[in-house]
Order: sequence, then structure tokens, then C-alpha cells
Amino acid sequence: MGVDIKNYLNPPILLVIFLLVVSLMFIFPVLNMILLGAILSYLVKPVARKIQSKLKFSSVSIILAMIVVLVPLILLVAYVSYELSSVITSMMANNYYADIDKFISQLPIDMGSINSSINSSLNEIGKYVLQYAVTFLSKFFNLSLDLFILVCSVFYFVRDGDKCLSFVRDFVPDDSKKFFDNTVESVKDVLRSIFYGHVLTSVIIGIFGAIGYSLLGYPFGIFLGVLTGILQLIPIFGPWPIYWALFFMDIFSGNYPRAIVVLLFGFFLSTVDMYIRPALSSHYAEIHPLILLIGFLSGPLVYGIVGFIVGPLILGITYTVLDNYRKEYLLGEE
Repeated sequence: MGVDIKNYLNPPILLVIFLLVVSLMFIFPVLNMILLGAILSYLVKPVARKIQSKLKFSSVSIILAMIVVLVPLILLVAYVSYELSSVITSMMANNYYADIDKFISQLPIDMGSINSSINSSLNEIGKYVLQYAVTFLSKFFNLSLDLFILVCSVFYFVRDGDKCLSFVRDFVPDDSKKFFDNTVESVKDVLRSIFYGHVLTSVIIGIFGAIGYSLLGYPFGIFLGVLTGILQLIPIFGPWPIYWALFFMDIFSGNYPRAIVVLLFGFFLSTVDMYIRPALSSHYAEIHPLILLIGFLSGPLVYGIVGFIVGPLILGITYTVLDNYRKEYLLGEE
């Protein structure tokens, strides 16, 4: 039995499609901030509900919850930027490369060309960082606008997110409402899995790393712990780049006992992850590591630094929606 397309492409539907396309063109430049706002609102909403149980004004509760959740994130970014500049300045001022050069010169092979390549690469990296900083300052207005849209998006998604879902649900046919409801719950499970199973694991590993590196006497121990937590978010990375780098630095400087200890400590961090992550995420949706890896690596290429968060979430949600469709319509599972 053929399908008459005219029944679907009537004037009201065509008008709706046209307006949606035009609206998407307007919001596309800030779509990443809107998506990030919707994601962060999921973190802010539970905090806002707890605050609202003690306050009568919902708007005030939401603003206080945003301060509780977003301000630490902003301070974390500022801290990483400040400490990173301090580390680079300290390394240049104290010439930390001297011990490495001395170690290389004692090797029985000619490392001159490799050393020259390393220095050339460091110079190129320095130029890139400086160029990026200049570009960042030149786009300060756009950044301020993005932050304003992000804050507004978080606020209104927390306040009216349920109304938005109800509005969209009204357009879903009756025979597909069950699929829509199951998809919404699955999306919530994906968010819980990533936030609790991956973000919280990274926070715990980062705290362990900061304490351990500080006790071992490394400068910028807290900063190294923060970097460890950030790397823990990225599949196949984890904390090993940090503790292996510290291990080789101690080997080059002749501090062999600390090199052994930091290597054992790094193995401890990697082992802890194997127990913490499954324990935290086992109650929610299981996201395949390849999906997270592709999201973390390709997200920044599409949405910039925001893509580190948006990328894996969008891919994880897409996988969940497809899986629900497969079970609901292809396999006929209840």
C-alpha cells in the first residue's frame, strides 16, 4: 500500500520545517553552549531541588545551585591555566632541561640530532601556545557571549526542562510515546554513567594523585594531581603519562629511589581505577570505551574545548537511542 507524501507535506508541516531550518541557522553558532547548558543543568537540578526544599523561591535556588556547581568548574579552569603558565615559566627560569641534556650526552650513541629535533618541537609548541593566547584574547567578546548563553541555558533548562520535554512529547504519536519515554530514561542513564562512572572516578584519582605527588616532594603536586584527573577522563590514557614522565625525570636527575616509588604509586592509581569505575557505573548504562574514545578525540575538533564533554555524551546518547529503537521496533522486546 503506497504512502501519499502529500498527506505529510501539507502547508502547516512545510511552514514548521521552514521555521525550524531558519531557527537552526540562527542558533548554530552557539549550539555548543546550548548543548553544554542542557548537560550541566542535569548536574545543577538535583542541587537546586535540595536548596529549594529550604527556600521558597525557585529562581534563587537555581542561582545558588549554579554557583555551587559552576563556580568550582570555572575556578578549576582558571587554576589549570595559571599553574600551566607557572610551570612553563619555572622550567625556563631554572633550566630543568640541563639534567636531561647531561644524561643524553653520557649515552654511548649520538643524540645530537634527536636533541635538536626536540628543541625545535618545543619552540614550535611555544609559538603555537603564544599564537593561541593572542587569538583567545582577540575573541574575548565571543567568549563572553558564549559564557552568557551558557549561564542562561543552564538556568532555564533547570527551571523549565520538564516543560520542554512535555512540549516535545506532545508532538510524538501515541504509538511512539513509550519509545520516547524509554529513550529519555536511557539518556538519563547515559548522563549518570558518564558523570558518576567517569567524572567522579577522575576526581577521586586526581585527589589521590595530588596527595601522592605532594608527599613525594614534587613541585606543583596539586597541579599534577589535577592533570592526572583530567587525563583519567580520556580512554586509553589514564594517569600513566604523568607518573611515567616523573619517573624518567627522576632517572635523568639521579633520584632513583623516588623514581621507583612514583612508578609503584602510578601502578597503584591505575589499579584503583579498575575497581572504582565499575563500582560507580555498574548501576547505570554501560558505554563502550570506543564510543567514549571517539567522542573525546573528535569532540574538540567540532566544538572546541567544549567537545571534551559534549562529544562523548552525544555519541553515548546516539548509541542508546539506536539501541532502544532496535529493541522496541526491530526485536519487539518489552
